[in-house]
Amino acid sequence: MTVLEELAATVGTVDERVATAVVAIGRDRRGAGFVVGDGLVVTNAHHLRDRTTQVTFTDGRSVQAEVRAADVEGDLAVLGVDTAGATPIAWSDTTPSPGTVVFAAVLGPHGRRVTFGAVSGVRAEFRGPRGRRIRGSLEHTAPLARGSSGGPLLDADGALVGINTHRLGDGFYLALAASDDLRRRVDELAAGRPPRRRRLGVSVVPSAVARRLRRAVGLAERDGLLVRGVEDGSPAAAAGVQGGDLITSAGGVAVQDADDLWSVLDGLAPDGTVTVELGLVRGAEELTVTVTFPADPTAEG
Repeated sequence: MTVLEELAATVGTVDERVATAVVAIGRDRRGAGFVVGDGLVVTNAHHLRDRTTQVTFTDGRSVQAEVRAADVEGDLAVLGVDTAGATPIAWSDTTPSPGTVVFAAVLGPHGRRVTFGAVSGVRAEFRGPRGRRIRGSLEHTAPLARGSSGGPLLDADGALVGINTHRLGDGFYLALAASDDLRRRVDELAAGRPPRRRRLGVSVVPSAVARRLRRAVGLAERDGLLVRGVEDGSPAAAAGVQGGDLITSAGGVAVQDADDLWSVLDGLAPDGTVTVELGLVRGAEELTVTVTFPADPTAEG
């Protein structure tokens, strides 16, 4: 058997093994997903519009699914839906490396499609829907059409090695790696338990823009995040943070970009009431405020 014949045979095998598991998400098939367990479908959180969404199976059956739980910042969601005996995709027990041949499966308007490519990077990163950095992703070259994010990236046995999530352009794509951590997160979401992350409740302007704006109004340039808006009822609002404030530190750590701030917030205890001090510059005045996060992170603004 030639290399091309072997590849063609492998594509056929992968297609057969995931035939009932690959689904389309949304009435307009805006995204993709796959069956990961009885009554469970995984997709990207950025496809969600409400607490319910339509799932279409390979046999043409369309069913309204409910969101079990979603991790918006990690761009991951698990839906509860009648999978009608569809065979779930198994998790791969191997870790892809650059050069590993991978296969992407998606259910498009004209039926199921399987493409192949190779892993080109294993430590890629990108920004999630809310701007949080997502690290440790797989970069690959298996071609994907629009509406393919949320679908499975597979090995030659048809087992899951990643969840296609982001298009880089120029023929490169990013997938959430099917690591032990991702599997744990999927299990938590399937059980209806979203991640408990502390949220400050502010929208911010990058440091470079903040310096330019301060310079334009005659204020001394400073590194930090310029607060563009504060959510009503948020921990930041309760602490007295105002639009126009410059966040220069959090928990005693200098803040130069959003990743610095998220790093401090992610380091806070996920349960119980906790506090963190923010260093602010308001106009020319420097001040410190104490932000109190409630015992239940889901109650934060």
